[in-house]
Amino acid sequence: MKILVIGAGPAGLMAAYAARKNGAEVIVYEKMERVLRKFLITGKGRCNLTNAAPIDQFIENTMGNPNFLYSAFYTFTNEQVMEFFREQGVALKVERGNRVFPESDKSQTLADALLKACIDSGIKVRTRTPIQSLWIEEGKIRGAEDQKGNRIPADRVILATGGKSYPATGSTGDGYHMAKAADHTIVHPLPALVAFKTDDSWNPELAGLSLKNVSLITKAKKKKEYFGDLLFTHDGISGPVVLTAGRNLIQEGVVRENGEFKGVSFWIDLKPALSKEKLDRRILRDFEAFHLKQLKTVMKEMLPQALIPIVIEKSGLDPEIAVHQIDKKQREALVETLKALPIQGRGLKGFKEAIITVGGISVKEVDPSTMASKKVDGLYIAGEVLDVDALTGGFNLQIAFSTGYLAGLSASEK
Repeated sequence: MKILVIGAGPAGLMAAYAARKNGAEVIVYEKMERVLRKFLITGKGRCNLTNAAPIDQFIENTMGNPNFLYSAFYTFTNEQVMEFFREQGVALKVERGNRVFPESDKSQTLADALLKACIDSGIKVRTRTPIQSLWIEEGKIRGAEDQKGNRIPADRVILATGGKSYPATGSTGDGYHMAKAADHTIVHPLPALVAFKTDDSWNPELAGLSLKNVSLITKAKKKKEYFGDLLFTHDGISGPVVLTAGRNLIQEGVVRENGEFKGVSFWIDLKPALSKEKLDRRILRDFEAFHLKQLKTVMKEMLPQALIPIVIEKSGLDPEIAVHQIDKKQREALVETLKALPIQGRGLKGFKEAIITVGGISVKEVDPSTMASKKVDGLYIAGEVLDVDALTGGFNLQIAFSTGYLAGLSASEK
C-alpha cells in the first residue's frame, strides 16, 4: 500500500511514521525547503512538545471541538509521545504547568529526532515540492497533483498542511483549498493565541513593560477575568492572559471575521490580590507615611514608573498634588482605576503573529475514530488543518501528534 502525506509538520511526519510502522510505503511532500519549519519556532525555539497532565485534562484545555479528539488522544497519548522521543535519545524535562520540553531547550533536538525516526524507517521525504490539489475520481482518492501538473498516484492520502498561522513557515492555508475542492466545509479561519491591537495613545510609552500577576477583565456577553502575566507592546497587549482571553472571545462569538472585536470592553486589575477596601487602606497608609510628598512620587511604592502618569490621569488627579490634600472621593477614584484600568481593545493581531489557527476543515465531515474523510474514500486529515485547537501548554502539539498518528495508523490498515 502506498500512502502520500501532504505536509511535513508534526502531524504529517507522525502520520508517516505510524503508517510506515504499520507496513505501508510512505512518501511525504513538503513545499518548503525544510521540514518542521513552524515546529522549530514553537515555545520561542524551545518547543513545548506536550503536557504531562492526565489525558482528561487535554480535553478540558481543548477549545475547538474537544469531543472529536477523544479517540486520537487515547490512541496516542502524551505518555506515548514522550516515550517516542525518549526512544530516539531525547532527554525531556517537565516545567511549571506540567509543560514538557527537551532538556536541551532546543526545538531542533526534537525536529532532528522526529525526522531521523522517519528516514530510518524508510519514509521518503520530498521538500520543495508543493502539492496543488488532490487527485479524486468517482469519490475515491487516487493521489495528488503537484504544481507542475504531474499526478502522483497513491492508495491513500493524508492531508496535514497545517493552518494559516506563521505563514512564513509555510502555513498558508493550502489544505483548506484542497479540502474545499473535495467538497469539505471550511469553518472560517481566525488567528488565535495572539496579541491584541489596542487604540490607547499611551501604548508606545509602555512597550516592553511586563506586569506579573495581574488580571485582564473582559466584558462581552458576560464578564470574565483572566489572571497571570501581561506584556505591553508598541500597539497593544500580549502575554498569557491575553492569549487565553482572546481564544475565549472567539468562543463567545464576539470576534468578527476580520479579527476585530464587537461589543467587548477591557480592563486591567493591577492589584487583583487586594479588594477595593484593602487597597484603599494600603493607599491610605502610604499617604500617611509620605503625607508631604507629591502623588506621582508616592505612587512609586505601588506601580512601575511608566504606569504612574497613566493611572493618575485616568483617575482624574493632579500628579503634582501633595497626598495629604487628596480627599476620600479622589482616593476612591484612584482605587477604581487601579482595580479597573480601561483598555481600548480593537481586535486580534493577524496570522503572522498567531500561535495557532481557529477554524479549518469541519470535524463533522471527518471520522473521529480514524481521521478519515466522510466525503472522499481514502483521504485522511490530521493536525491544525482541522477545526480543532487548544490553549497553550503543549496541548496543540499533542493534537498534532495524536491526530497524525491515528490518521497514519488508520490509513495503513489493509
